[in-house]
Amino acid sequence: MEHESSADDAVEEQCSEARRVLRRAADLAADYLEGSERYRVSPAIEPGDVAARLAAEPPPQGEEWDAIFGDYQRLIEPNVTHWNHPGFLAYFATTGSLPGVAAETLSAALNVNAMLWSTAPAATELEERVCDWLRQMLELPPQFVGHVNDTASVSTLLALAAARHRSMPEARQRGLAGAPPMSVYCSDQAHSSVDKAMIALGLGLDALRRIETDDRYRLRPDRLAEAIDRDRAAGLLPIAVVATAGTTSTTSIDPLRAVAEVCRERGLWLHVDAAYAGCAAICPEVRELLDGLEEADSIVLNPHKWLFVPVDCSVLLTRGYDALRAAFRLVPEYLRTDRAEATDLMDLGVALGRRFRALKLWMVIRRFGVEGLRAEIRRHLELARELAGWFAAEPGFELAAPVPLSVVCLRAVPLDGSPPAEELDRFNVELIARVNRRGVVALSHTRLRCGVVVRVAIGNQRTGRRHVQAAFEQLRDEAAALRAEWRSR
Repeated sequence: MEHESSADDAVEEQCSEARRVLRRAADLAADYLEGSERYRVSPAIEPGDVAARLAAEPPPQGEEWDAIFGDYQRLIEPNVTHWNHPGFLAYFATTGSLPGVAAETLSAALNVNAMLWSTAPAATELEERVCDWLRQMLELPPQFVGHVNDTASVSTLLALAAARHRSMPEARQRGLAGAPPMSVYCSDQAHSSVDKAMIALGLGLDALRRIETDDRYRLRPDRLAEAIDRDRAAGLLPIAVVATAGTTSTTSIDPLRAVAEVCRERGLWLHVDAAYAGCAAICPEVRELLDGLEEADSIVLNPHKWLFVPVDCSVLLTRGYDALRAAFRLVPEYLRTDRAEATDLMDLGVALGRRFRALKLWMVIRRFGVEGLRAEIRRHLELARELAGWFAAEPGFELAAPVPLSVVCLRAVPLDGSPPAEELDRFNVELIARVNRRGVVALSHTRLRCGVVVRVAIGNQRTGRRHVQAAFEQLRDEAAALRAEWRSR
């Protein structure tokens, strides 16, 4: 009895500590969400500055929570790049929204491993259901099913693995030795994750064909068809096309229906990388821009990009699970069950252990509702159009690409004369660096046919007109100051 009493006391103490610690963590998180603008978007530190202040050796004994939280506030929170800051306008802006943050906490507490249905029944069935919600929101036919991965890079890897298996199922057992070289096709604007998938799958970078794009940076279906036919005549085995809906540089959308027709006529798998634009396609007017999406064999979209779900959460939709199961299903004795009718998420990819990512997607959709999510996306689209209008009317700037969604690509240009292209590139690189050093907003760049351009990506839930206006004013003012300095050199 004395032993039981001691154990009960220990459990009570642990519960008391959990409530105290989690309340403090919740206060820290809430304070941060409320006041992230007190920080620079990017910290003014150099490589090694944080490491120099961290203990070089692990503590021999456990430390007090006050010390741990104190170091978090002193060393960690101020010294991250604040992706959750409303002034973060670089890359693709993201949001860790309140329902997503709450779900992350609950998911960590549950600590389930969704490998088999029996190891995580609710997690498995919630994942299937919430992916079907997304399918409905995208107006896709019911044969599409989904599962959640960490990033679009992994989702694309899995899709291309399924395409490889469909074209050459014997490679699963024998490998690629002696097999005809397989080729994959994407536009010259496609994401580098396609290249990485080619490396990881053993197909090789030489087998990736980057197809010419048109004047709006969209894949040209005629050039795609020519490349496939040429490769097939040369003895290659074309297996897949990766079309992009929302390219990283310009958010251009490939002509999906025309690309799907090329794939269908030639028997290739069509994977659509809609990691960015797929989220916005829950708005009917944006879905129209993705005409033909329903013709794909697989589609990836990232709710952690533009549906306000904290990183990481990438949804891969496929026409049933059969292709993925054929490529990946492998069940050792210690994982065998008698639940043949249930979905085992481990069968759908490389990972065995899988955390409960679907919980945060479910909570975000429930809290915002479909109409609430649409309203936020439409607000971002309007802000992008307004920003594009400001730069189109501003002397010394030009728009470098169309603005179909919420990313504006622009370029500072001379007010007089025509400097060499390399000099203009250096000017724009320096312009971005000067704006970023201010710390009010963060911008990124890309390179288009005209040269280096500035990207302003609007997508954070808390980004408002004043943040977009700050980016415009700082680019305008820094460009004027930089021009004056360059003239005096």
